[in-house]
Amino acid sequence: MINPLDFSGKTVWVTGAGRGIGLEVANQFVSLGAKVMGFDLSFDNAFYDFDCVTLDISDEDAVSHAVKNVLLDFPTLDVLVNGAGILRLGSLEETSFADFKACFNVNAGGAFLMIKHTMPTFKRQQGGVIVTISSNAAKVPRQNMAAYCASKAALSALSHTAGLELAPYGVRCNLVCPGSTDTPMQRMLWTHEDAEQNTIKGFPEQYKLGIPLGKIAQPTDIAQVVLFFASDMSNHITMQDVVVDGGATLNA
Repeated sequence: MINPLDFSGKTVWVTGAGRGIGLEVANQFVSLGAKVMGFDLSFDNAFYDFDCVTLDISDEDAVSHAVKNVLLDFPTLDVLVNGAGILRLGSLEETSFADFKACFNVNAGGAFLMIKHTMPTFKRQQGGVIVTISSNAAKVPRQNMAAYCASKAALSALSHTAGLELAPYGVRCNLVCPGSTDTPMQRMLWTHEDAEQNTIKGFPEQYKLGIPLGKIAQPTDIAQVVLFFASDMSNHITMQDVVVDGGATLNA
């Protein structure tokens, strides 16, 4: 039998590959045979199992230049994973417009630029896959996360629109929406020893439910759903999203 998760001979691009979910996604694609190009603002470790491209995905000139350069060496793009994201916390009243714009520029704008500048390649190929990592915060409001929630909701709408425009070319666009996941971004929110357990239990005073499965997601939990959408197992699925949050949104 042909292994649907064999990505040998495939070229995969992953933004946000320097750490967290993006790093896990890139590593899993590598382990399954793919040629991976990782993009991030910085790469903290000395060694990665994939090619690293330092890139500010919110800078259109930089994105255009990077896409052209990589395609010169690797002219085929099979899978694009939009995994980069930032978080700015604060009540709506206290959130600066600069922080609001920063969330949009990276979380939605970065994916917009990567999709925009790779669309000619996907159209020429008459095929390919785009998987975008959004958040369950795109589906339910969160206190003190106005900029993040709004930018992730915009990202979800962007992915669906791209899927509609690219469908005639055989390109599928889907979303993965994680909940609380054990990443550097999540740990930035944990200031007490019992923070993880409190996240699992929930915060009723903030109208935030807990996690029915009773555990925080690991980056591999998210990466495996990305792999599913990138594989032929989902070859008739586009413009859809899967929430991977242990039931925290209760199908909201």
